[in-house]
Amino acid sequence: MDRLIIEGGRPLKGGVEISGAKNAALPAMAASLLTGGWHCLERIPRLRDINTIKRIMSKLGTVFREENSHVLEINSDNLTCFEAPYELVKTMRASILLLGPLLARYGRAKISLPGGCAIGARPVNLHLKALVAMGADIYLDHGYINARADRLKGAEIFFDIPTVTGTENIMMAAVTARGRTILKNSANEPEVVDLANALRSMGAHIEGDGTDTIVVEGVRDLKPCNHRIIPDRIEAGTFMIGAAITGGEVRVEGCVPGHLTSLMEKLKLAGARIDPAEKSLTVTGPGQIESVDLMTMPYPGFPTDLQAQFMALMAVARGSSMIRETIFENRFIHVSELRRMGADIEINGNQALIKGKKRLFSAPVMATDLRASASLVLAGLVAEGGRTEVHRIYHLDRGYEAIEKKFRGLGASIWREKE
Repeated sequence: MDRLIIEGGRPLKGGVEISGAKNAALPAMAASLLTGGWHCLERIPRLRDINTIKRIMSKLGTVFREENSHVLEINSDNLTCFEAPYELVKTMRASILLLGPLLARYGRAKISLPGGCAIGARPVNLHLKALVAMGADIYLDHGYINARADRLKGAEIFFDIPTVTGTENIMMAAVTARGRTILKNSANEPEVVDLANALRSMGAHIEGDGTDTIVVEGVRDLKPCNHRIIPDRIEAGTFMIGAAITGGEVRVEGCVPGHLTSLMEKLKLAGARIDPAEKSLTVTGPGQIESVDLMTMPYPGFPTDLQAQFMALMAVARGSSMIRETIFENRFIHVSELRRMGADIEINGNQALIKGKKRLFSAPVMATDLRASASLVLAGLVAEGGRTEVHRIYHLDRGYEAIEKKFRGLGASIWREKE
């Protein structure tokens, strides 16, 4: 098991290239199950979660070719299995994305229930309810979802709450269903739009992606796609906050500034300067970080996946700030580790009151989930008094490609060691 060692106190300076979005790559890979032939996906990040879904799909009979480290070719002509086992699904909840494509193309699927998660329950009942409305026969048996359908039929689906993976799963299931499927109160995140673009390149008829109502007209046949994954807005946001918290100047390259509007507004209020360009933006950290209140919301609101990182910034801001988490019920589990570094944070239900301190101090800390890990790295970049050790960084490796190398390229003193 690896750990990260960080010596704080160095402003980040220079440019960093953003990788493809994990949360767009995973559904695009799942979508390749919808039809035969060789699909080509570009800008696939090298991450633990990508390797996990490759292992699951390989077990089904999918074949992969890698032209280079970020181009992946996928062929599912000869699937021999339709079961995603618990031992793999338990490590990545996004495995549920295989359910819709398998059911749409093969009429059957057996997927392990993902189970609990450190940041919240995230139940899949919305996925199952929608598939039943489309004609699927679904039953749960010994922790597995068993699903069958001769051919799914179009239906009007209303999601009780916006769900990104639910929207993606049902959108994939609907592209070859008989008739029209209307998804209401659907998620409109950029990753959903990216999947819709990939499906359209396969011949799907989809309208309304990027809004809360998506309309899918089922088609009989699809073709393989060539698709380039969008940049990872959460990785971009993490480096933007890194520039602000260290008082540095970072050029975030290969991003989509339009995907980061809510974060840019909060960083400006905190005192940072933002200079956006077409495919990049530059963040200049303030001399004094100001306190800013925020509330996480579905896109285009402030993303829950940047809440922990922004809390690290507020821990060294002037004054007090309030962060309200509305997406996941357990997403303050990083607070106890930030407190170990001297942060003054009080939790009351889904609200955190952060009283800014002049400095944080180095300490051994333990990552508890993917984004919490990133908040501890950011805190370590400004911590005083020695080395910060971040343990259990396999969480980081699920969603950040070579994060320590990228921070080192910006001048940070950070390296990886074996425990």
